[in-house]
Amino acid sequence: MNAASIGVIGLGTMGIGIVQVFAAAGYQVLATDSHAPARNSAVDRLAAALASRVAAGKMTEATHAETLARVQLVENPGQMGDAELAIEAVVEDLTAKQEIFAALERVMAPDAVLASNTSSLSIAALAQGLDRPERLVGLHFFNPAPAMKLVELVPHSGTSAPALQKVRALMQPAGKTLIDCPDRPGFIVNRCARPFYGEALALLEEGRAAAEVDAAMLASGYRMGPFSLIDLVGADINLAATEGLNRAMGGHPRYHVFAALRAQVASGNLGRKTGRGFVFPDPLASPPSDAAAIVLRIEAMLANEAGWLLAEGGVQREGIDTAMKLGLNLPRGPFECLRAHGTATILAELERLERLAPAHLRGRYLPAPELDAA
Repeated sequence: MNAASIGVIGLGTMGIGIVQVFAAAGYQVLATDSHAPARNSAVDRLAAALASRVAAGKMTEATHAETLARVQLVENPGQMGDAELAIEAVVEDLTAKQEIFAALERVMAPDAVLASNTSSLSIAALAQGLDRPERLVGLHFFNPAPAMKLVELVPHSGTSAPALQKVRALMQPAGKTLIDCPDRPGFIVNRCARPFYGEALALLEEGRAAAEVDAAMLASGYRMGPFSLIDLVGADINLAATEGLNRAMGGHPRYHVFAALRAQVASGNLGRKTGRGFVFPDPLASPPSDAAAIVLRIEAMLANEAGWLLAEGGVQREGIDTAMKLGLNLPRGPFECLRAHGTATILAELERLERLAPAHLRGRYLPAPELDAA
C-alpha cells in the first residue's frame, strides 16, 4: 500500500474512474462531490465497477474489498489536507474549478500538487489567483479512466520542476502512460482528433455515405471509423468539443463545425445512447473501390494537424503519435502516417484538397511547416 493520499473532487463517471485508478494502485483516496447524491452513491458505484472485474476473473474478492477500503468520502475539499495530490474532475467551468483550488490551497501542504482533469480549459488560466500557481498542472485522463492508458500531463509556463517530478512519481504506480502536452487548446488528442472526424464530415458534405467512410478506415486497420466513434461518444459531445476548439482557434477552417454534425444533434440521433446515430445501429457497408483515397485524405489531415501542433512547441513527434494511438485507439499515429505515405504524397494530397476546397473551407488544407521538414 502507498503511504500517500490522493484527493479526487467530482464523482461523476470520470471522477469515479480516477478514484478507482488510484485506489487500485494502493493509494488512500479522499473523495468528494458538492452534489450530495453523487457523493453518497459513490462507494456503491465503485463497488459495482469493481464487481464486474471480479466477475470477469480480473480481480479477486479480497482485492475488491481492499480497494474499496482505501476510499474515504469527505464532505468537501477542505477536508483534503493530507492529500499529496488533489485532482478536480468537475464541470468545465473556470470559476468553479478555481474555487476548488482556492479551498485546497488553504489546507494542503505547500509542496502538495493540484491538478485539473480539464479537457478544454487553459491550465494557465486556472492557475490565476493561486498563492502557489507553480504547483498546478493538468492531468487529463480519458474515459473510462481505469481502462485507458493515456494521461496527458499539461504544465503551464509557471509550473515548477518539483511539482512535475512529484506528479510523475505519484502516477507511476497507476500504470498510466504520461505524455507531456503544451497548454494549448485541446492539448494533443482533442486537438489532433478534429480532422479524423472533420474530414469524414467533409466527405459526407460531398455526398459520400457515412458507412462507406467508416468501412474504408476499417479496411485499413482502424478499430472504429470516425462516424462509429462519434456515435460511441455522442454527437452532442463531439459537437461541443468541436465548437470549443473552433472558438479557441479563432474560427480557423481546420476546425470548421460542419452543418451535418449540427443537424445530427438537432435531430436527437446522438448515437448509441439514443439508439440511432450516423451509422449506429445499421451495419457497416463494404469498403468502396476508392477506400485507399479516403484513408489517404483523412490521414493527410491527421498528419497536417499534428505538424501544426508540433510547430507551436512543447511536444514531440513520438509523444503525439503515442497519445493519438492510446487516446483514440488508432493503429498508427499522425507522423507514422506521414512516413507510411511519404511526405511528397501527403503534401500533394493537401495541395489537391486546398485547390478543390469550397469557399467555407478555403485555407483548411494549407500544409504545416513541419511537414516540409519531415
